Amino acid sequence: MDEPTVVLLSGGLDSTTVLAIATAEGRRCYALSFDYGQRHAVELKAARGVAQHFGVADHVIVTTDLRVFGGSALTADVDVPKADSAEELGDGIPITYVPARNTVFLSFALAWAETLGAADIFIGVNALDYSGYPDCRPEYIAAFETMANLATREGVEGGIRTRIHAPLMAMTKGDIVRRGMELGVDYALTHSCYDPGPEGHPCGRCDSCLLRAKGFAEAGLTDPTRDRRQ
Repeated sequence: MDEPTVVLLSGGLDSTTVLAIATAEGRRCYALSFDYGQRHAVELKAARGVAQHFGVADHVIVTTDLRVFGGSALTADVDVPKADSAEELGDGIPITYVPARNTVFLSFALAWAETLGAADIFIGVNALDYSGYPDCRPEYIAAFETMANLATREGVEGGIRTRIHAPLMAMTKGDIVRRGMELGVDYALTHSCYDPGPEGHPCGRCDSCLLRAKGFAEAGLTDPTRDRRQ
């Protein structure tokens, strides 16, 4: 295939699995990460390692400081909620939601895709085992794809139709881990924690840590980063 493809890469479990999926399809992957002022910037180190591991065509890290708006435990001086199990996670939109984050990220991805002549953008959103973020739902992805094809020169002139791929959308965390293992993903390279300690070790109790643990438990596997927890 060797089609140029932009893949949003946070360095976490989901985005790494998505990069593995796109690579397995024979795509020429361009990884895009963001330093947006998040407290868990250790994920950028993970993203670099993952991008290098997969031999992407290029890896760009964009700096855009969402701390100027705040509004999230990830970009403001607000405590990250903790729990003892995934079953304790609430049903509402949590304080770790970063306003418009995926819209910002996908807009950058769209701009890069247009300059690359790429029709495809991959993102690791999920609507089953996730934290309830509104910009992870299938209707949001469909709406952004529609907008993308109204907003680019290629879309308006009929040259390239942008497609937003969310291959994990209907998968549980267990399904995601199993799929990644089938593709040979080394999850030791990844980082998921929202509130890591000073040495970058995962807390084990934030939403992201608990959902990650749930995925490995469902898959009957041991998380290779488990021993790094605080």
